[in-house]
Amino acid sequence: MAPPKKSKKTKRKAKFGDKSSTDPKPAEPKALEIDWWYSFWQKNCNSGPAVPTDEDEAFKYFFRVSKKTFEYICSLVRQDLVSRPPSGLINIEGRLLSVEKQVAIALRRLASGESQVSVGAAFGVGQSTVSQVTWRFIESMEERARHHIKWPDPDRMEQIKNQFETTYGLPNCCGAIDATHIIMTLPAVESSDDWCDHERNYSMFLQGIVDHEMRFIDIVTGWPGGMTVSRLLKCSGFFKHCESGKRLNGPVRMSAEKTEIREFIVGDAAYPLLSWLMTPYDGKGISASMAAFNAKHNEVRLLAGRALSQLKGVWRILHKVMWRPDKHKLPSIILVCCLLHNIIIDNGDELHANVALSDHHDAGYKEQSCQQVDPDGKAMRETLAGHLHCYEASHLS
Repeated sequence: MAPPKKSKKTKRKAKFGDKSSTDPKPAEPKALEIDWWYSFWQKNCNSGPAVPTDEDEAFKYFFRVSKKTFEYICSLVRQDLVSRPPSGLINIEGRLLSVEKQVAIALRRLASGESQVSVGAAFGVGQSTVSQVTWRFIESMEERARHHIKWPDPDRMEQIKNQFETTYGLPNCCGAIDATHIIMTLPAVESSDDWCDHERNYSMFLQGIVDHEMRFIDIVTGWPGGMTVSRLLKCSGFFKHCESGKRLNGPVRMSAEKTEIREFIVGDAAYPLLSWLMTPYDGKGISASMAAFNAKHNEVRLLAGRALSQLKGVWRILHKVMWRPDKHKLPSIILVCCLLHNIIIDNGDELHANVALSDHHDAGYKEQSCQQVDPDGKAMRETLAGHLHCYEASHLS
């Protein structure tokens, strides 16, 4: 869920390859560029010491996905990206850009975060081509790949909960939540206090909930970075669904002490303690059972932080300072990067070990703290701590 947007003009779909019975028959293209990868590799194989010498690994280095996953992404957007005169995109050699080359240009722009000029130079196209191709790709992915981020159905949620309990010992846990800032520069006329965050950066928020495999199952973006994390949560559709009983409303579990445990997610101290959102115990002198709960809670909570570090490390456009982005288009860029993050997981791709950020996804930002404690949330946390204590005691005896 994002903030309400200003009304937009109707998109002119015909420009993007849609046909109608009144369309004239398109002219035959001059030539289609099908050897784009080898031309690109020869041109860029020595662009840095980190570029792998193996062709398949080099492909994944530049575009973050395997060739198989790349082909899948092309299949999603092919209908929207097919070029035809007079709107066909032409490279400097006078040939039409293939769908594959268009996807490669867009992925490289998102993956590297380099300027449109630099990306264009690597492919032998101009800055305006990179801009147009990337935005066409984003628009298409936003529509065609949206099914890769969805709240799990009951059967899938049972699998997620079982994995969390088996791995971390937390019954009925459905995911972990965290948020990060996407930093940007803004023109002076748009530099309002709303977009200026607590570290004096202009930024946009991204909130994500992940499952046990660090797959995003819910995201919220488009809100100004000047908000608190807890305020961002409460502005989200997810919060409203949970409060109205439409989310995290699955079967309850019984604790070791025969007390009900409802479905929940975990978050850090920046979030309120609610009946469906567990935060850690704070303060000194906490009991052994509280410390044990914090340890398990922290293991799960870190999954969300690691997912955001991987997201911003793989798709570096989200990590670098964005130069005067269109604030109405930026949420679409963030969403597509999250979709690509999930596609990589769904297709079983293995990322290079050094792509994820080496430091925190929000490096330079102070930790926030929310003092809101719901009585039902407090009771739920005590039940979970007691359950973990009994469970560990039974396995040690």
